[in-house]
Formats: sequence, C-alpha cells, structure tokens
Amino acid sequence: MNIKKHIPNFITLLNVFCGCLAVIFAVKNQLEIAAFFVFLGIFFDFFDGLAARLLNVQSELGLQLDSLADMITSGVVPGIVMYQLFNRALNIHEKVNDGHSWSDTWHWFQNEVHILPLLGLLITLASAYRLAKFNIDENQTSSFIGLPTPANTLLIVSFPLILAYQDITVIDVHAIILNKWFLIAMTLLSSYLLNAKIPLFALKFKDWSFKNNMMKYIFIIVSALLLVFLQFVAIPIIIILYVLISLIKK
Repeated sequence: MNIKKHIPNFITLLNVFCGCLAVIFAVKNQLEIAAFFVFLGIFFDFFDGLAARLLNVQSELGLQLDSLADMITSGVVPGIVMYQLFNRALNIHEKVNDGHSWSDTWHWFQNEVHILPLLGLLITLASAYRLAKFNIDENQTSSFIGLPTPANTLLIVSFPLILAYQDITVIDVHAIILNKWFLIAMTLLSSYLLNAKIPLFALKFKDWSFKNNMMKYIFIIVSALLLVFLQFVAIPIIIILYVLISLIKK
C-alpha cells in the first residue's frame, strides 16, 4: 500500500472535519468559534495541494475531494455566517410592523423564519456554482477566474471577528456591519466576485525564487504587516488588495 499518495487526501479530510465543526458553531450563532475552524480548514486546504505537488501524487480523486471540502468550509459556512449576521442586524434595527417587508417572518413547521436573512445563503449558492465551474475549467491551473471561495470566506468571517474583538474609536463598526443594507451589498458583491470573469493570481509556487514569485512574496509580506497592525480589519483590506493587484497585473 502506497501511504504517500493518501497524505494529501488525509489533509483534505481534515479540512472537511474543520468545515463540519464550523457549520455546527455557525448554526449555534457562535461565529467567532466558527471562524477559528474556518481558518484552520483553509490552512489544511492550502497544504493539501502543496503536499500533493511536493510528493508528486496529484490525482483526480484529490481534486474532487478538495472541491467537496471547499463546498463545506468555504461554501456552506459563509452562507450561514451571513444568515446569522442578518439576524443580528434585524434584532437590533428592525421593529415589528403591520406592513410587508423583508424582515417579516414565515411560519414554517411551527418555526418563525425571517425572510431577509435567507438572502445570505446566496453566497452558498454562488460558491457551489463557482466550484462546479472551476472543476471543469482547464484554464485555472495556475490562476483563478473570479474570487476563490476560501478568500471570499475569509472576507465574510472577518465581520463577526471585527465585531467581537476590535473597538475602533473613529468609526462605529457595529453600526456599519450590522446594517442590513451593508449586509445586502456585501452578499451581492461576494456572490458576484465569486463568478466574475476577473483573472486573479494564485498563491501557488512552482519554485521558491523571489524573481519568479516577486508579486506573491510582496503580497504575502504586505498582508502580514496589515494583519499585525490592523488585526481582523486587515482581512477585508487584504481581499480588496488581492483583487486590485490582480487587475493591475493584468
């Protein structure tokens, strides 16, 4: 039995496990813990491909397994997180009224379901479509067309972390993030970027030379500095920077 060829798949399954735990905590509205398991899952997602290349054991099975893992960690989870953020926003800002609005509820199997938060699941649908396209697209081996699902997920899960751990005196982050119009805009933008025909560079290294990977190294260094100084607020900035650098490079 060739154990070496199973190592990348085992790492991918660790991503699946972290994604399942993230789903559990996101459903419980413990979004900070869910974000932790998302970070861990994306860590495994990066290293399974790296391990496959280093060990020279790439396979079709590994490709499909990686995509299924991404669907959980970077597809289902961000949709649920956005759903919960919408619920938090409605609990703060919406008042019950007799007129019809997106904040009205359905009575479904003896449960009240708000209409507006369901919009957050559009991210999950867009992620599924993006991953399906990626699997059959032979032009995304060394770069991406549209925002990768892990990057999009980091953007979404950064919002509850900013709410929980960062107190910015110059702006009221709670008023911004827990505003239903902001969440609507982010949901639509996120879903669009996932499937937009925008070429974005991939953090895949064929070799470790600075000359051949200058842009990637600069991006990693700048991202690390932003995280040190801005903490979780840096994550949306890094995603924006990632898109802008890719457009400039094009």
